Amino acid sequence: MSRRAPFQFDISVSADKKRRAKTRGTTGAFESSAHSCEAHSCELSGKYRAPKSPNNLDEFQWFCLKHVKEYNQHWNFFENHSQEELEKQFDADKVWERPTKPFSKEKKQGEKPHGDGRAWARLGLDDPHDIFKNEKFITTNSNSNTVKRRLPPSERKALEILDAKDSMTKDQMRKIYKALVKDLHPDRNDGRRDDEDRLAEVVWAWDQIKASRSFKD
Repeated sequence: MSRRAPFQFDISVSADKKRRAKTRGTTGAFESSAHSCEAHSCELSGKYRAPKSPNNLDEFQWFCLKHVKEYNQHWNFFENHSQEELEKQFDADKVWERPTKPFSKEKKQGEKPHGDGRAWARLGLDDPHDIFKNEKFITTNSNSNTVKRRLPPSERKALEILDAKDSMTKDQMRKIYKALVKDLHPDRNDGRRDDEDRLAEVVWAWDQIKASRSFKD
């Protein structure tokens, strides 16, 4: 019988999804559920869960496939909301439910100015566009005195995750990547998966660097 070589573990996101699928079917069914369908006069197993109400999304009812479909067809999150509340929620969803403030200098009476509205003034500038002219605010490489090179957002994010510099080679960043994977892997943490999200980020970051043409080998 063939044995897998040590340390050959598939830590990709797709592999994790497959492992999760073992406990939950592709239709959303919880195969290990011991609940009975809560629909009236139904004696089938309840393998599908649904929130009890729009005001109670953390507690569930359990149904068979037929009755969960019927339940979903009649589900209306805004059933007990007024038109005004509905429009208010739509407006909040447009900005991911995060309040926004205008950057305008003008403000209503009693309203505090936006915290970042005049951030450039705190830097001693009279005009925000002066930041592009002032040498003090241009990031340079101390070794070559050249302007910091531009990278795609995904590669810049990858450098932040690996805590690497854009002047490093791929070989140098590969060593950082391997050290992080070794430190974050469940086998080094008594099987705990507390660092699973961080590990997935590190794997994603190395994929960006490995496929990039911006760094030397």
